[in-house]
Amino acid sequence: METNPAASIDKHFANLKDPRVDRTKRHQLIDILVIAICAVICGADNWEEVQLFGEAKQAWFKTFLALPHGIPSHDTFWRVFARLDPQQFQQSFVSWIATVSEVTKGQVVAIDGKTLRRSHDHPLGRGAIDMVSAWAAENRLVLGQVKVDDKSNEISAIPELLGVLDISGCIVTMDALGCQKEIAEAIVAQEADYVLALKENHGRLYEDVVELFADLEASGFKAYPYSQAQTVNKNHGRLETRTCQVIAEQDILMQLRDAPEWSGLRAVVKVHARRQKGAEVTEKERYFISSLDSHARDLLKAVRSHWSIENELHWVLDIAFREDESRIRKDHGPENFAVLRHIALNLVKQEKTQKASIKGKRLKAGWDEDYLLKILSGLF
Repeated sequence: METNPAASIDKHFANLKDPRVDRTKRHQLIDILVIAICAVICGADNWEEVQLFGEAKQAWFKTFLALPHGIPSHDTFWRVFARLDPQQFQQSFVSWIATVSEVTKGQVVAIDGKTLRRSHDHPLGRGAIDMVSAWAAENRLVLGQVKVDDKSNEISAIPELLGVLDISGCIVTMDALGCQKEIAEAIVAQEADYVLALKENHGRLYEDVVELFADLEASGFKAYPYSQAQTVNKNHGRLETRTCQVIAEQDILMQLRDAPEWSGLRAVVKVHARRQKGAEVTEKERYFISSLDSHARDLLKAVRSHWSIENELHWVLDIAFREDESRIRKDHGPENFAVLRHIALNLVKQEKTQKASIKGKRLKAGWDEDYLLKILSGLF
């Protein structure tokens, strides 16, 4: 196994252009990148903590980094990552993921946005930034991310993210905001499938889909061909039952208003969720459109897999990496630090020998340099 993380990081991130002018380059860019990645893996949440980690581990870093002027100051880390081209950083991230993890055919790729709540800069009139991420549900890895333009929303960022990913053969899932005709067309054009949440923002199609399933139920489930699947889960005193029904008859679907305008549309989906805790019962119905004509059990699995982006990515970033508390705000700093968190999260999740929480693995990496090297081996 390769034991020089600097060589591997340099291989994957070699195309990054150093944003500094030559006369200010007291520290090599590769040294800055390696220290920042290692520090974030081990718990650093800001540039001051990155510097402190580097100083604490200077003797270790010196075994494989040049460090011509020692450990960079927190101001140096701040300036470099504030000016580093985020698109180049993103492209390097995506190319690294493509070399270390294969996204298999049929895997769910969940796409969703997240606000970095304290990245706002009110004195300069800047709101908090939004990042749209792609999450491989089976591999449990971030595949890529893009920042939502300040004057736009997730709808414009999603095609940009799709454009840098290889999603061929995958099932792309999104919430109602991503349920757009142009996005569906882009997914199909990349030889992938989609399962998109359908809500009232697509009034005519939504109304017809709701009515279609109501007619099916009123007929005693004899009006149209359909498939059905159900899951039952007991957890923490809750009983959750999800029933999924799928209609994939093309002659029926093409009679729905606006349906012919959706590229690749082959099925409509209804998921009825019933949750019981003691005497309290709540019920909710959700609807989806899909380019798959699979059985209800497969579409229900895809729908449920989508929520892993909330539970295993967004929640972990907030709880383990304290992302919502980050006050990094200058220029490209918030976006690039978000990429550092994603690199760190992917590397920690890939390390399977230590049976511990994300927090536990990060603590051990900070204490044990051999274990940190083992985590970094995911870059090789």
